Amino acid sequence: MASLPEPISNLIAALGKLPGIGPRSAERIALHLVQAEPLVSDRLAAIIREARTQVSFCQTCGALTVRQPCAICEDAQRDGSLVCVVERPVDILSIDKSGFRGKYHVLGGKISPMNGVGPEDLRIGALEQRLAREQIAELILALPSDVEGDATSYYLGKVFAPKGVKVSRLAQGLAVGSGLEYADDLTLTRAIEGRRPIE
Repeated sequence: MASLPEPISNLIAALGKLPGIGPRSAERIALHLVQAEPLVSDRLAAIIREARTQVSFCQTCGALTVRQPCAICEDAQRDGSLVCVVERPVDILSIDKSGFRGKYHVLGGKISPMNGVGPEDLRIGALEQRLAREQIAELILALPSDVEGDATSYYLGKVFAPKGVKVSRLAQGLAVGSGLEYADDLTLTRAIEGRRPIE
């Protein structure tokens, strides 16, 4: 049985480590790149290097940016009294698509004692500094609905609520357009607990 040259196998292995790319996709991409004009792979390599060297984390909120502070932090049209706390910079994209017009703060992870991640490993201190210098009235916690996300939300509530800041969490429940038969027990429980009157 024929085998691929080692450089192609190495490229397939590297591409396969990227999120969302399975073994077959990695193989197809690798084979395309090695058979394409050299300019194609050279340009792709240059673009990857450029993105990696030019993009950094906003020193204020932790979003991905090419300048300090980021465009969101500089936007005077956004409501600076509302800060949405997220786990990762990519989460900002999802929340912003919903039409949220406040600002953000990226924690950089979740509290997870099993993985050795404590509050001191997250950007909680940076959030406390922001509260001291900015007029923040509410922190909206948009963290995952798992054990670590719940623990992190609970911790943040205990830290920031006594400081006079309203701390809220995204509503949890049924997905729009989904039937009850597809919902798990925890989702249904939270949907019932988070019910609101019809207005």
